[in-house]
Amino acid sequence: MARLYEQRDGYLAGRVTVFDRPTPPFPELALDPAETRSAFAERGWRRVVGFQTRNPIHRAHEYLTKVALETVDGLLIHPLVGETKSDDVPAATRVECYRILVDGYYPADRVLVGAFPAAMRYAGPREAIWHAICRKNYGCSHFIVGRDHAGVGSYYGSYDAQLVFDEFEAHELDIQPMFFEHTFWCSACGAMASAKTCPHPADDHVFLSGTKVREMLEAGELPPVEFSRPEVAQALIKAYRS
Repeated sequence: MARLYEQRDGYLAGRVTVFDRPTPPFPELALDPAETRSAFAERGWRRVVGFQTRNPIHRAHEYLTKVALETVDGLLIHPLVGETKSDDVPAATRVECYRILVDGYYPADRVLVGAFPAAMRYAGPREAIWHAICRKNYGCSHFIVGRDHAGVGSYYGSYDAQLVFDEFEAHELDIQPMFFEHTFWCSACGAMASAKTCPHPADDHVFLSGTKVREMLEAGELPPVEFSRPEVAQALIKAYRS
């Protein structure tokens, strides 16, 4: 919001004609909405869930995307590659992590990776609605909304971005949100879980703060396999140490 207010007062509106389209930062992932819709049709996908991310995909994200994939035909992993906060993982590093994870841990015929060329606004609930509408335009029928979607610090409530969808009738957005709580590895369960499925105390849960993970990666230490796939962590370590 501060950046918006710092911009000039004058704005232009109206029909836009593109004469010279700039080369996108990740050409192989630059799929327009018409192209993703075509790809879904070619694969026979009628029910497609979109996953928005600006972070590397760790085990918790992997879990919820796969849970969602159990109920639909295909998954669009759609990382935002525009401008983010200075302390977020750079897009090039994240894209490498997505490639590693998808190649090794997702079925190739059920997943499509594309780049979402927007900048991050960190606008919480309003941005979650915008993200959902954008993915509808890309051809998704469902959209994952996790804990603190598009949040920053503790400014928004953990599930405000889910509650805001209650303000709309289904036909108004024309895309079905899929809500997920905070997920974690439970040592007692021996699996990924959430408060909805796990009866065990927090002492049994593998949880690392973002600060702790960054400290480990910068020191060249692998986070626990219950938190991150080793191949993904290695790519992050290489990026942090360089």
